[in-house]
Amino acid sequence: MTQQQNTAHAAPASGRLQLDEAAIRAAGQRLDDGAVTPGFGPWRDDIVKLLNDALATELVCILRYKRHYFTANGVQSPAIADEFLVHANEESAHADKIAERIVQLGGEPDFAPSHLLERSHAGYDASTDLQSMVRANLVAERIAVESYRQMINLIGDKDPTTRRMLEEILAQEEEHADELKDWLGH
Repeated sequence: MTQQQNTAHAAPASGRLQLDEAAIRAAGQRLDDGAVTPGFGPWRDDIVKLLNDALATELVCILRYKRHYFTANGVQSPAIADEFLVHANEESAHADKIAERIVQLGGEPDFAPSHLLERSHAGYDASTDLQSMVRANLVAERIAVESYRQMINLIGDKDPTTRRMLEEILAQEEEHADELKDWLGH
């Protein structure tokens, strides 16, 4: 952390909190950087990479849920398939939020199909029986929960806006995992 970035975090000798006026003035420069100010720190590129990996994970999850929605069959399949579609739509909303944040940070969201599986934390699944579909989706949700927890910890106070977004997504991923757990063995 540079001295300029450190100033806003440390209390001055007087013991009073005060803003880093030099950083505030510098924020008025380089307008093409949008929301990324000099005080953002050296982590922007790392955060964009984490977010692109999360984007790939969400996109793979959408594809898996959609496949399971359309191919689920059996006595209990209508209710479970409907839940798969709800989850696919919520994962799509996550992907949109992540892509929007990547752009806000001056990065480029990577939607390239050829890169998805290599960057995704969760895998694709082409199961044909309902319980295998539920299990595959539960595994993917648990992986997403762990991935988001680690990202939140890594980001810490470096980017509060991204951290809050990830915390919101994490809460929904935990909800998905709980719902899927309830479908196991039915």
